[in-house]
Amino acid sequence: MTDQPVPDRPLPDRPALDRPAPELFTWEFASDPYPAYAWLREHAPVHRTTLPSGVEAWLVTRYADARQALADQRLSKNPAHHDEPAHARGKTGIPGERKAELMTHLLNIDPPDHTRLRRLVSKAFTPRRVAEFAPRVQELADGLIDRFAGTGSADLIHEFAFPLPIYAICDLLGVPREDQDDFRDWAGMMIRHGGGPRGGVARSVKKMRGYLADLIHRKRAALPPEPGPGEDLISGLIRASDHGEHLTENEAAAMAFILLFAGFETTVNLIGNGTYALLTHPRQRALLQDSLAAGEHGLLETGVEELLRYDGPVELATWRFATRPLTVGGQDIAAGDPVLVVLAAADRDPERFPGPDTLDLARRDNQHLGYGHGIHYCLGAPLARLEGQTALATLLTRLPDLGLAADPAELRWRGGLIMRGLRTLPVSFTPIPSGAVNGP
Repeated sequence: MTDQPVPDRPLPDRPALDRPAPELFTWEFASDPYPAYAWLREHAPVHRTTLPSGVEAWLVTRYADARQALADQRLSKNPAHHDEPAHARGKTGIPGERKAELMTHLLNIDPPDHTRLRRLVSKAFTPRRVAEFAPRVQELADGLIDRFAGTGSADLIHEFAFPLPIYAICDLLGVPREDQDDFRDWAGMMIRHGGGPRGGVARSVKKMRGYLADLIHRKRAALPPEPGPGEDLISGLIRASDHGEHLTENEAAAMAFILLFAGFETTVNLIGNGTYALLTHPRQRALLQDSLAAGEHGLLETGVEELLRYDGPVELATWRFATRPLTVGGQDIAAGDPVLVVLAAADRDPERFPGPDTLDLARRDNQHLGYGHGIHYCLGAPLARLEGQTALATLLTRLPDLGLAADPAELRWRGGLIMRGLRTLPVSFTPIPSGAVNGP
């Protein structure tokens, strides 16, 4: 074991009153953005900055302002409202989605189209369907751990946190098992290029879009008159209608794409960030392990919500664009300006969360913004919660002495704009002999 001793008592909340304005979007910032966000909340809660891409945008960092902005219909999700200068063209949104005709999804549209599409998709993405999927998620978690349990070490990002949600969302969508490794490769390209060259991401998006269009065409041709038990999501999207209005093939492909795109990386980061937080807060981790050993799940449920608040998978909410002049947090914003709500900053706001820099798995009053707020609240949140709870419970139960196999200072975080996640998470544990009975 090389578990590094990390104090369970965090640093006190840091108002940073006398520090100069922090430098944003450096590698040092990516490792720990929270002191910079504390400075912004205190001194410039709605802050105009130039992003690494060259796009200028407003960052909203206080909780109350963030909730207002997330629900404000004057802030459009449609990139057509961006008053973008020539140097910024094509540098907002998901790389490659415009050329691949994947723009008509829930992250890019406003009411009434958003209302119609969300209602259609909701019919194929119900909480009951997610609950029925729980045994498959457990099977995936156990199967992935089985692959490395006998070795005594693993990279939990690449061997566990990354493949679990990819295979889960592929199963839910109805991607045949023999094609799922292709999706894993395309998704891996998206993560590896986060914050770097956009060409690799765009190529993966194009390949994924072509595959989904073909799969939708084949499923539509073979769709039975009535849905069978456990019908996959793509078939449900094809079948879904609202007063007789079906999704177009482009809309169905865009919706399948965004469910896959948004449904895997957020969960990769929830599992990775969450495991890292538990390994660096041993007393909180011990409380959770004791609770799981007693057959209780209340602390697991509140704990996952706290992990989403404390160091969540989505650092900044996706792009919004002012449709007309407005004021947020006392700051005037011009029509056409991009606005990015910093969820990670809002969820550490001491005005809303007592002791915000303290990890408290039993925290009850925890209306965090990790999955957004308002009409764009994450549709896949129930599935992500299921996967996060299952993954963490299975890891802590089957590998009870799991520990970090690297100095926390040596770990590297991906440098993308929207998501927050570790590149790798090396761990060590007592090997489990092949054939041993483990797990739930």
